[in-house]
Amino acid sequence: MSDNKNNASGFQSPPLGAGGKSELKIYNSYSRQKEVFKSITPGHVGMYVCGPTVSGESHLGHARPYITFDVIYRYLMHRGNKVRYVRNITDAGHFEEEGREAEDKISKKAILEKLEPMELVQKYTNLYHWAMEQFNTLKPTIEPTATGHIVEQIGMIEDIIKAGYAYVSNGSVYFDVKKYAGLHDYGKLSGRVIDDLLETTRDLEGQEEKRDMADFALWKNAAPEHIMRWRSPWGVGFPGWHIECSAMATKYLGPQFDIHGGGMDLLFPHHESEIAQSTICNHVAPVHYWIHNNMITINGKKMGKSYNNVIRLTELFSGDHPALEKAYHPMVVRFFILQTHYRSTLDFGNEALQAAEKGLKRLWEAYEKLGVLSSESGVRSSEFGVQSSESAVDQELDAKVKKLIAEFDEFMNDDFSTAKVMANMFELVPVINSMKDKTIPVSALSKETFELLQKQMKVYIVDILGLKSVTETDNEKLKGVMDLLIDIRKEAKGKKDFATSDKIRNQLTKLGISLKDEKDGGMSWTIE
Repeated sequence: MSDNKNNASGFQSPPLGAGGKSELKIYNSYSRQKEVFKSITPGHVGMYVCGPTVSGESHLGHARPYITFDVIYRYLMHRGNKVRYVRNITDAGHFEEEGREAEDKISKKAILEKLEPMELVQKYTNLYHWAMEQFNTLKPTIEPTATGHIVEQIGMIEDIIKAGYAYVSNGSVYFDVKKYAGLHDYGKLSGRVIDDLLETTRDLEGQEEKRDMADFALWKNAAPEHIMRWRSPWGVGFPGWHIECSAMATKYLGPQFDIHGGGMDLLFPHHESEIAQSTICNHVAPVHYWIHNNMITINGKKMGKSYNNVIRLTELFSGDHPALEKAYHPMVVRFFILQTHYRSTLDFGNEALQAAEKGLKRLWEAYEKLGVLSSESGVRSSEFGVQSSESAVDQELDAKVKKLIAEFDEFMNDDFSTAKVMANMFELVPVINSMKDKTIPVSALSKETFELLQKQMKVYIVDILGLKSVTETDNEKLKGVMDLLIDIRKEAKGKKDFATSDKIRNQLTKLGISLKDEKDGGMSWTIE
């Protein structure tokens, strides 16, 4: 961000240069308007997305941002960009304040589960990776951890102190929000006004250390009982939540990069604080385009522990939750999420999910019929299209199909509107079905249009939307579930919880799956 308060974003997007591609427009949360996307380095994109805090199992709320930014990642590459996609793992405390209980989630959960903190971190990181595989999300190019970058975080904090925008108090370090706000647009991203922040900040532990209620922690002094702790110039402690992302983003993407993403719940205080500390440390606004996905509700209610409607991803895939009528395949969930624009609220309910299940089946069947139609028409397998005379072509239908296909790119270039792309696909489905049923001859489309239809349906369904056949992923899903159950059983046996260990084995036996304990301590399974 520029020191000039009249500069709205610190960056103006110039028109797309020569290259023949249509412009991509992105809704920038910072400017609150759509802007033409132009990367800092042509042909290269740097994107940072806030990853999970691995203090517990991933839930339904985590599904939306990672599927959303997976599609954005895929589409940026589809446009010919080399993308460095950085998505972090928060495994160092996750100290929170500003309207939330000040706590170290990792340490607290480790005590509850009687695990070493990094043992707990590894357990839930593995589970998170497994869930992302079920959703068919591509792996980020870099996945840094907060604990692996303590040195960088301490270095940033030292720079901020030297610049006069942070102070030490009782071994903790706080960012001076009021001083920063005097020269910068603090609160612009989230729409918060500094005076309102002072009035609404809750009285939390450690507030008396601050010069001002609105100041946020860069480093926290660790009490003797605190498990995760590191030495620093200010004493033994652990990093604040916000500095972690600033340090990792700066290291891997530089002081200024193209896209920063996350859920709307991170606008304040997390992303607002990132902007402030990175601007002071690096002397430049860190991000050109801020992208935020909207929230998920369940049957019209916000997801939360008080509503007893937090659905973990394993529960979603197994159906083992009171709010679920049945199990839902990961591809059904992915399809459902992409049917709504990422900036719109998305309401999960059994009726909507079951409708999505039918919709995915219908779309996938139509996609497979295109391949059958091509082979039935006697075209070589290496080619798309059909042989037809121009006189047989239904010009009106041909023009309609071309228009629907051409709009795929148009809609994606308008702030990644997957919902509109899917709507067009479902207009093409009856055309494909009619050609398969022979109520419309294949020759009604020109060879060029048929080739385009088959190619673009594959590109969008498989490569950009990242969908897979439900039956295609069933074996992968079963293997993942079995690996998870084996890990749980090993953990139970390690704690001498033989009741749980035996229950897992006996229930699997009833389902026709045999578990065998190996001599080396491992376990194998077979379907009888």
